[in-house]
Amino acid sequence: MYEWHKQIQIIVDEIDECIKNRNGEALTLRSLSRKLGYSEFHTTRKFKEISGMPFRDYLRYRQLAFALKEVRDSGKSMLDIAFDYGFSSHEAFTRAFKGAYGVTPSEYRREPVPIALRTKIRSFDRYFFGLGEIGMMKSTEDVKIYFVTIPAHKFLHIKNYESNGYWDFWQKQSLIPGQDCETISGLLDSIQGKLDDDGGSESNSGGGQIMAYINDPDGRLCDWGVPRTECYGARLPVDYKGEIPPHLLMMDVPEAEYIVFEHGPFDYEQENRSVEEIMEKAMATFDFTDTGYCFDTSAGRILYLYHDPERYLKYVRPVRRS
Repeated sequence: MYEWHKQIQIIVDEIDECIKNRNGEALTLRSLSRKLGYSEFHTTRKFKEISGMPFRDYLRYRQLAFALKEVRDSGKSMLDIAFDYGFSSHEAFTRAFKGAYGVTPSEYRREPVPIALRTKIRSFDRYFFGLGEIGMMKSTEDVKIYFVTIPAHKFLHIKNYESNGYWDFWQKQSLIPGQDCETISGLLDSIQGKLDDDGGSESNSGGGQIMAYINDPDGRLCDWGVPRTECYGARLPVDYKGEIPPHLLMMDVPEAEYIVFEHGPFDYEQENRSVEEIMEKAMATFDFTDTGYCFDTSAGRILYLYHDPERYLKYVRPVRRS
């Protein structure tokens, strides 16, 4: 079972790369099946079994998700966008766009309200399957530690008072209508102006979406002995005036000081848990002597967690003057 989940993940990753690089010739079931060494029929059957939808439907939804951002952020003509993302005509693009999102591309460009995009499937994660890391540890224990002042901003998010960790968070959220990972990530992905968005894929890796933990007397007691509420969302400019999607909450975050614990790039499959342990140790043993600061555990302060293995693992924890 694990092997086919890995194979489908290869296809899913390749689909996004081909769309980004406008490589339509490689973006076919025949080409992708050959890459895996299986027949088109077998690959199609397994793709639907694991992803829950036919290959062609998933491909079209991902093309539309990329195209929507071009409609929203660029001044390119609709015809050029249609051709760039595999549509044969302006009319074909408009029909597909409206069928997926309920509005035409032109209507959306005039009023880019939040829309649940089809997010990238994550069919395989060795930690989710309980396989642990491969174990070929390469990372050192070097962790950069520095203080920063983060300007005032807004945080658009959902939260869970009972969850404990990323996977548990989404398992619990999936039981709440409209708050599953795909819907929330899709909504956040469509929102313009996210402060941490550098064009990466949606969830927790460069697309402006991050986990966060709010100090909260009603929350779950964490390993650091602080009651906290787990959240998932995106930071937005302080003057953001856009629509707030259903089920999401908007929080005003004032300018404040933080300490950052940052580990550099690492191999997710080989090193993730080891790197997490290194970070936990760094935070637990950090000596605030002579810094003039201490961790701020007061209610309402927020911790941000950036998990992007190709760049870093980063905890941004609130501090106060001691």
